Amino acid sequence: MPTSAPDCPFCEIVQRDDPDAREVYRDEHVVAFFPTEPAVLGHTLVVPREHVPDVWSLSEETASHLARATVRLAGAVREVVEPEGLNIIQSNGATATQTVFHLHVHLVPRRHGDAIGPFWPEETDYSERAKDQMQDRVRQACREIGRG
Repeated sequence: MPTSAPDCPFCEIVQRDDPDAREVYRDEHVVAFFPTEPAVLGHTLVVPREHVPDVWSLSEETASHLARATVRLAGAVREVVEPEGLNIIQSNGATATQTVFHLHVHLVPRRHGDAIGPFWPEETDYSERAKDQMQDRVRQACREIGRG
């Protein structure tokens, strides 16, 4: 049974309480709609019908439904928009630019020279030692996942 949170604008869309929502897809697990201020035409958000604030709160079952719908909707956007590329963006936490705390996936069709611009820095200056240390720490955390 989908859950909702008070004052969550995406829960309002899921519950069909937002008359201005530009919904494009709905099934028993997800809803997809255009954001109020799209980065480009065709920009689509995919949200679980269940209120999940971020990826750390996401169950594997809900993640599976969300992933399948994201792939299908990416195909629909590609067919209609005919972009040169596509960003699939999922942000968690204010520092990562999450502004609505209901997990959502952005499908952003891209064209060369569009208003969005690049996402990544051209280069970084992390030492090889720092990269090795981080690799070891993440690898160890991944081993712990397998034991859980």
